[in-house]
Amino acid sequence: MKNYHIPVFISFFFFLAVINASAQDTSNVKIAVLPLNSNGIDSISVGTVQSILELALEKQNKTEVVTSNQLKEYIKSLECMDSKCAAAIGKVVNANRVLGCKLSVLGNKIVVQYFVVDVNTGKDVLLDQVTAISIEDLQPVMERIAISTVNLTSVSANAEVGKIYQGESEESLRRSSRKNFGISFGYLYPQNGYDNVDKSFIVDFRLDYELEKFAVGMLLAARKGFAMNIYGDYLFSKKDICPYIGGAFGFHWISHDSPQYNYYTQNSHEEKSTDGFELSLNTGLRLLHTYNFQVVIELGYTISFNDYNDGAIVFTIGIL
Repeated sequence: MKNYHIPVFISFFFFLAVINASAQDTSNVKIAVLPLNSNGIDSISVGTVQSILELALEKQNKTEVVTSNQLKEYIKSLECMDSKCAAAIGKVVNANRVLGCKLSVLGNKIVVQYFVVDVNTGKDVLLDQVTAISIEDLQPVMERIAISTVNLTSVSANAEVGKIYQGESEESLRRSSRKNFGISFGYLYPQNGYDNVDKSFIVDFRLDYELEKFAVGMLLAARKGFAMNIYGDYLFSKKDICPYIGGAFGFHWISHDSPQYNYYTQNSHEEKSTDGFELSLNTGLRLLHTYNFQVVIELGYTISFNDYNDGAIVFTIGIL
């Protein structure tokens, strides 16, 4: 691995990573939103939730929205919550899909049931249900339903960091944390220096805090010596598969063989410094990103500014 071309190797890994973050292209779609049907919720809150849902739909790419206010003149009944009625309304306003949603209070929770009808076939193309634990929890729920309606995927399939609702966190307590601690294992493949060893087993310990698009933290590592770096990663996605690229800067003491004593000259070789500052470039994947139990796969190149000019490719896999 010593003779590999480092830029090509890292670029290829990064290409495989970012291809998963490409935004899903959707065809132009016109979606009609039926007035929310509610049971046990005050009209002001229902109106606010309706606005949140329609605005979230309008923010989706290549989407045209027919709002509930625009549909009122076409809806004779206050409750249009079946496929036949929804498809008929959709044809009148020339929509491709119709979204219907019902809110029902169940104890201290709010059950949100929704369906999406394909106007051309008159059949449901999506049926799903979500449980919110409060009125406030309905905001991320509506934003997720909007994504679900456009992509025709369930709410559970479009989890994103920042859009995890409290009811979902109750079902899986692993979704709310942004502070991370983890450990990784792997190998260091020397490209220069390191006493010309073939490879070296390494262990990394991480402490980081994840922001909306960045993760910053500290790395403590046993890498043929001891390293301590501050790192920052740019996160390309809020999905469960999150490619990233970043860098690190810190200090690395590297264990080198002691200089051999020369019997004939009765002196040792010139003493060289084995420690110095270190700079790294990294890329990788954070899997199960919406959970606080994540799998991290990372590939990087690191160079230490010491008298040996130690440089190496580093590959690790671990958990946060």
